[in-house]
Amino acid sequence: MEIRTLGQSGLQVPVVGMGTWQTFDVRGAAAEQNARAVVDAALHAGANFFDSSPMYGEAERVLGKAIADRRDRVLIATKVWTSSAQEGRTQMARALQFFGNRIDLYQLHNLVAWQTQLARLEELRDAGQVHAIGATHYSPSAFTELKRVMQTGRITAIQIPYNPLERDVEREILPLAAELNLGVVIMRPLGGGSLMRNSPTAAELAPLAPFGVTTWAQALLKWGLSDPRCHVAIPATSKPERMRQNALAGDPPWFGLEERAYVARL
Repeated sequence: MEIRTLGQSGLQVPVVGMGTWQTFDVRGAAAEQNARAVVDAALHAGANFFDSSPMYGEAERVLGKAIADRRDRVLIATKVWTSSAQEGRTQMARALQFFGNRIDLYQLHNLVAWQTQLARLEELRDAGQVHAIGATHYSPSAFTELKRVMQTGRITAIQIPYNPLERDVEREILPLAAELNLGVVIMRPLGGGSLMRNSPTAAELAPLAPFGVTTWAQALLKWGLSDPRCHVAIPATSKPERMRQNALAGDPPWFGLEERAYVARL
């Protein structure tokens, strides 16, 4: 698994991590044990970067429980998501409790009330409870505001959607992130699952075999990670074996322009 430095944050991250949207929003012993098994598979493969949010229901709690006895082995990225200053403080306090009183990357989820929440995150960073601060958004309609936040100099990473069908970030966001040396976390590397519904055939994937690609998910992950401006992709899954397969996309060699164009055509 290749390791990259997440821009100014200085965090050393594996290029493949894991998201928890929907997949970790579970209750009950069996479901939570399965979540732990997915985390086990991720850690065994070197994919120790985990992303969550209070927007994801039970996901923060379930992830926190799954990594509680090995907190020093993982990197935790989570988010604050509320327009209320008081609720923001409550979310942050809850997340710190879930994750051993420290967050490696705390993000402004969808830029909601970002000025208010950023001030509190900076307090937590100065107190040593947060290592780095980032901002996220999924919609191109918000990218002008995201650029504004990036240019404040107060964040060190962004999380944006990037896959062969969602490439709006190529116009201004990724160039600006490179200029400012901001870390880039790729959300929706598989199109939120939509790109997995009609996978190419084995024969169509065969030209990508020299790059270690045996599955369509690996092709999509490697497509995004082959852009050197990007640092870590966070596909979500509820299956340990799928996590192991996804992690294999984190090994070089990386696609060139020809291979990326081929995946985009597929």
